[in-house]
Amino acid sequence: MAIAALEDRMQPRPFLVERLTQDASDTFTLVLRPQHGSQPFPFQPGQFNMLYLYGVGEVPISISGDPEDPEQLVHTIRALGTVTSAMQKLKKGSVVGVRGPFGTAWPVDEAAGADVVIIAGGLGLAPLRPAIYAILAKRRQYGRVVILYGARTPKDILFRQQLERWGGRMDTFVDVTVDRAPSDWRGNVGVVSSLIGRGGFEPEHTIAFVCGPEVMIRYAVHALSDRGVPNERIYLSMERNMKCGAGFCGHCQWGGHFVCREGPVFRFDAIADLFEVREL
Repeated sequence: MAIAALEDRMQPRPFLVERLTQDASDTFTLVLRPQHGSQPFPFQPGQFNMLYLYGVGEVPISISGDPEDPEQLVHTIRALGTVTSAMQKLKKGSVVGVRGPFGTAWPVDEAAGADVVIIAGGLGLAPLRPAIYAILAKRRQYGRVVILYGARTPKDILFRQQLERWGGRMDTFVDVTVDRAPSDWRGNVGVVSSLIGRGGFEPEHTIAFVCGPEVMIRYAVHALSDRGVPNERIYLSMERNMKCGAGFCGHCQWGGHFVCREGPVFRFDAIADLFEVREL
């Protein structure tokens, strides 16, 4: 898949809001299409864009759509700051500037022939969704596929219908848990790492993709290691410090790494020592 040169990716392109859906009280999905004709926007699973709202500002947001549909750009966003809160109020036809795609990708092709374990917490399911699309589109190339997802409450579960469809497949194992739940909840309660033992995968032949809050990533990585998955076969996304998309501003510096340039997807053995330093 061809990716635009850096100079092309640095120039914002106008996109129109085709649809905005509310996924949870503070989370929404923007579906964007090019303003000027049908211009494909190829990307790799795990990459992100810089979204610019005119007169407000710019934020890095992971792409959460299907890489096989590059004419439709999908971003799932949590409204936390000025820019994302303003984006939550956009209407159909509003204009958003898009720069990208940037960043490293989940090693979907390299995982062919292996069992794949995908572990997501909260909004972390959004950056992993393109990888799930890509893997299920070529399902016969992979061994066991395990998708484990944790949310704060049942109301915070993202992409609920898709999780149900994926879980309904005979060739895919899906398990969901929540941190806390009302009395009528009949599903799992607890941290997502507690589900890892149910996956039925072969640890030494597994590649794992992990994305979510840092504390969740930490527990998931430890649980995978305890099960025997080698560090060099664990990949995780470190998106929390991304700022400008190119590593120029320095906000994404994480130890000796610049997340915008070298990430957000890292192989765990390359950052294991750094990852153990709390609050870095």
